[in-house]
Amino acid sequence: MEQEKEKRKQITREESEQEKWVHDGSVDFKGRVPLRASTGVWKASLFVLTIEFSERVSYFGIAANLISYLTKVIHEDLKTAAKNVNYWTGTTTLMPLIGGFVADAYTGRFPLVLFSSLVYLMGLSLLTMSQYIPNLKACNRKICPKPKKLHEVVFFLALYCISLGTGGHKPCLESFGADQFDEDHVLERKKKMSFFNWWNVALCFALLFGATVIVYVQDFVSWGAASLILTILMALSIIAFYVGNPFYRYRRAQGNPLKPILQVLVAAIRKRNLSCPSNPDLLYEVTKDKFQGRLLCNTSRLRFLDKASIIEDTHVDQKENPWRLSTVTRVEETKLIINIIPIWLTSLTTGICVAQGSTLFVKQAASMNLKLSDNFTIPPASVSSAAAFGTIICVPIYDKIIVPFMRKVTGNERGISILRRISIGLTFSIILMIVAALIEAKRLKMQKSMSVFWLVPQYLILGFGDAFSLVGLQEYFYDQVPDSMRSLGMALYLSVIGVGSFLSSFLITIVDHVTKKNGKSWIGKDINSSRLDKFYWMLAVINALNLCVYIFLAKRYTYKSVHLTNNEIDGSKSGGEEMMP
Repeated sequence: MEQEKEKRKQITREESEQEKWVHDGSVDFKGRVPLRASTGVWKASLFVLTIEFSERVSYFGIAANLISYLTKVIHEDLKTAAKNVNYWTGTTTLMPLIGGFVADAYTGRFPLVLFSSLVYLMGLSLLTMSQYIPNLKACNRKICPKPKKLHEVVFFLALYCISLGTGGHKPCLESFGADQFDEDHVLERKKKMSFFNWWNVALCFALLFGATVIVYVQDFVSWGAASLILTILMALSIIAFYVGNPFYRYRRAQGNPLKPILQVLVAAIRKRNLSCPSNPDLLYEVTKDKFQGRLLCNTSRLRFLDKASIIEDTHVDQKENPWRLSTVTRVEETKLIINIIPIWLTSLTTGICVAQGSTLFVKQAASMNLKLSDNFTIPPASVSSAAAFGTIICVPIYDKIIVPFMRKVTGNERGISILRRISIGLTFSIILMIVAALIEAKRLKMQKSMSVFWLVPQYLILGFGDAFSLVGLQEYFYDQVPDSMRSLGMALYLSVIGVGSFLSSFLITIVDHVTKKNGKSWIGKDINSSRLDKFYWMLAVINALNLCVYIFLAKRYTYKSVHLTNNEIDGSKSGGEEMMP
């Protein structure tokens, strides 16, 4: 009896210690095991959200109105301006692939975020100088018939300096924010699921501020004043981010994340003539104390790769050679990367639709009646704030009403699976392009007499779709990549938007080339000589076909299977497996 009491006390003490400290591989700012009460979760994430809000205000403030600056100040035609916006957006969202790799392999997330933020600040400072320094200004008169070449050089240099800063900032900051929640603690894990939702609410408020206040200052005060505001805001947020240093949980870089994948492929090819055992327990795996991170369970897909974990009797020393023998976890991580590729490819149409919101939709708005009253005219780019309203409305409803209800119905911790959430967003993309096509056809008949508020429905639908597709893709690329590649995972999410922007430019070029042969191009020199309604119908068909392929792939997808240990704290579980939905 006394032995049982002593045993219970011992278990209680162990659980208390596990609750007190965070044993997920992270450290505090002094390199120690983090104390749960004083580090991480929302108190740390608020500092992260602050600098993200500032960066997104800057990005959206520039991106929302960039096409107007290129056409009105630098005097580019619609086709060239749209392509330049897409090239910049694409570069800005592809650079994170490099930044994510560097963070995961060498620097860690916090140092790279700090360095990249300073590079970003330098880009904003250059942008400000290009508007105020006389030799760098477009010209020295209010209406500029032909801008100076030096101004164009400095302006685009500033833009791509911002792209470079985004390359290290974006993939690391969101994953760094998600790192503040312990995966092995059930309450913190549920908070992490909400983190991605509220992260996007913060982004939408940034879009709202950038596309209204900043754009208004650009159009009715000056681009110089707007750039100065963004520069000061970014400088203050960098200071705030650094002040939060004692509250953060840090993940150490684990070396080149691509090397283990290559080792698995080499080991599997070397053993291609062997047969996989029917019992997966016979495959090679290390114990938890010998592996930094979570162990994964064997899955039945891509069985050829399981051969990398077969222990050969003829090679006694193979356990020391990862090029001959890989653990089950390394094999499963390789499977995760291979499984991600088709999902990434079928998500690119989302990026194409998002690209329309900052290019062709804005030019549509500029050609419509923008007067709210006799004394107030809405800046064309500010109409895009309706997309932010759509997401701000949709995300809280999803997080606070739909998810709790669906948890009870499905028993799924997320409410609905990640891929199902993305599929809802892809469905909204089809509806978006249909509505955009119908409204554009009506605009071509009415033109200037048509109110800009006719564009609000398509922007709201874009916002609703983003609440499902973009937030779902963020969760997917953070959760379904190997734990050692989470910065790179967020970069893959951003690359969906980046490649989507490049594809949008490619489609504009192809459509212009093909339709020009029939006499009238769908993408003309100005918005009124174009047939964007037909272009939008084409995008609706592409999105519909893509959705069919996506559903086919999603039904056959195998989620990450995590081996839970005794460190998981939920008051009931002590071990087992978890299929991440």
